[in-house]
Amino acid sequence: MLNLKSLHKSLLLGDKLVLLLAMGLVYFLFVNLWSNSAAAKVQIRLADKTYATYSLNQQREIHLHGPLGETVIGIAHGKARFVKSPCTGQYCVHQGWLSKAGQVAICLPNQISLELVGASKPYDTLNY
Repeated sequence: MLNLKSLHKSLLLGDKLVLLLAMGLVYFLFVNLWSNSAAAKVQIRLADKTYATYSLNQQREIHLHGPLGETVIGIAHGKARFVKSPCTGQYCVHQGWLSKAGQVAICLPNQISLELVGASKPYDTLNY
């Protein structure tokens, strides 16, 4: 079993400095690269075209018709989600509410996707 007191005594000053720098780098990368910004809009794509972009500030239900049938998308309290879908797995519905910029929910069988958009995108494109 590892004894922390003996480990602390066996570490040299250089070892401690490397550990401290590594922890600082991890913290810096976490703060600067992790996107936690709130979303302002939801962009809905139907097949290969953008269907519409809606503000997340207004509560609404959107009914779309894809190849399999009707899909219902809900927007409320700054969040968006698939409410109902004709696909068999219902993975898009089970995804739940999306609220952060960059989050995506996709119903591949019905060819409908949601993407939450903030002030800026953390990447150039999204392919599926």
